[in-house]
Amino acid sequence: MKVIKNGEERKHEILDIAKELFIEKGYENTSIVNILEKVGIAKGTLYYYFTSKEEILDAIIDRISEKIFYKAQEISKDPSLSVQEKILGVVMSLNIEDDKEKKIVNNIHNPQNLLMHQKQFDSIIDNVVPILTKVICEGIEKGIFNTDYPLETVEMILIYTQTVFDSNNNLSMEETLRKISAFIVNLERLLGAEKGSFDFIKQVFN
Repeated sequence: MKVIKNGEERKHEILDIAKELFIEKGYENTSIVNILEKVGIAKGTLYYYFTSKEEILDAIIDRISEKIFYKAQEISKDPSLSVQEKILGVVMSLNIEDDKEKKIVNNIHNPQNLLMHQKQFDSIIDNVVPILTKVICEGIEKGIFNTDYPLETVEMILIYTQTVFDSNNNLSMEETLRKISAFIVNLERLLGAEKGSFDFIKQVFN
């Protein structure tokens, strides 16, 4: 007997299968027909939930990112953390811990999934920039940081961390530690922070 699925179940099924296909074949090489055949639904059913393949991609990225942003928000509000620890915590929260989700995100960075990678990065910028900017403003108010450009500083921090600390960059540990040292020096300069105030970051990678 055919199982009748409710709207949310069907929508999540479409997203789950589309995500698998995008990872396996690449976004550009996956067609709507591929998704329809794997889910086993008619075109009209799919278009009831999503108007295009790109809209499906957007929904997949949103779903992956939602947990990241929630965690980043919680860290930024934690009164037990210093502002320096909050900055590191928010940046580190962008790394996926769940093995299955980590595999998904790592595949997003492959050349065949360039659009997925760009959309994920845009989502991070849109959602994490306000969180980190607020943390930096907190540091300015407390006299820990001295910068007239908190927003722009955050954008530079995120661009640097997303490119240098990309899990697919194939850097040796020595190269990674050198990049981290450079990151710390430049972060302190950008924020107008006391020299050495971010040295604790090195311990995370040792």
